[in-house]
Amino acid sequence: MAKLLTLKKQVKKLIIERAVCQVASTNPNQWPFNVPAVAQLLEEGLTFTVPITFLVGENGSGKSTVIEALAEAYGLDARGGRAGRKYVNDRPKTPLGEVMQLDYTPKCSKYSASFRRRKGYFLRAETAFGFMSFVSGMYRYWEENITEMSHGEGFLTVLNTMFDDPGLYFMDEPEAPLSFSSCLRLVALMNRIATTGGQVICATHSPLLTALPGAEIFEFGSHGIRMVSWKELDLVDHWRRYLNDPSFYLRHILEED
Repeated sequence: MAKLLTLKKQVKKLIIERAVCQVASTNPNQWPFNVPAVAQLLEEGLTFTVPITFLVGENGSGKSTVIEALAEAYGLDARGGRAGRKYVNDRPKTPLGEVMQLDYTPKCSKYSASFRRRKGYFLRAETAFGFMSFVSGMYRYWEENITEMSHGEGFLTVLNTMFDDPGLYFMDEPEAPLSFSSCLRLVALMNRIATTGGQVICATHSPLLTALPGAEIFEFGSHGIRMVSWKELDLVDHWRRYLNDPSFYLRHILEED
């Protein structure tokens, strides 16, 4: 993984370098614009400097809302799927997706003009299995029948099949069905995407994934959005404390019952 450490200087490998919003039509008192992280994004935008970016935060912090809007801005279906293909549905974009815009790097400006030329995929844990079952066997998807696999095996089939070309890949909590060893395989896949000209933006709760060398991490919370190192993440601190002494947390929870 040492190769990834040099990617920060290779901005030319990025597909998008910034996300901004047209805020004139939004109501700052309504969800999701009243979420601190979303409010900051509306005001300041979000800049990407390396090929792998993690969005981390508690439930309700806005990370999934933001990654869904980023995927929609790239032309992907909010429920997940492959770039360059429109799925049959009449569902409008999410409120944040309606105002989200992406700034492409000069190398990849062609993507902004041609929907069909975009390469990438949006994998979201909460809707993935139903969608994956529907498209199994279709042209340019996977041949395997994932209904005959475990949830985790199905995810790995999609990852190995759809995340093979340089493109822009969005993931929302991909670790949900994966074991420890499978998460390590996902880390290797992310690294391969980054070193072959692709870009990954991933919302996650996983201290394992976020430890990937060279990645940038944005922590979402009541403070808004801030860039942090892996060691500074609240989730890393909590997992370290819990694994060191589970009773430190459990005694308070069990005493409440």
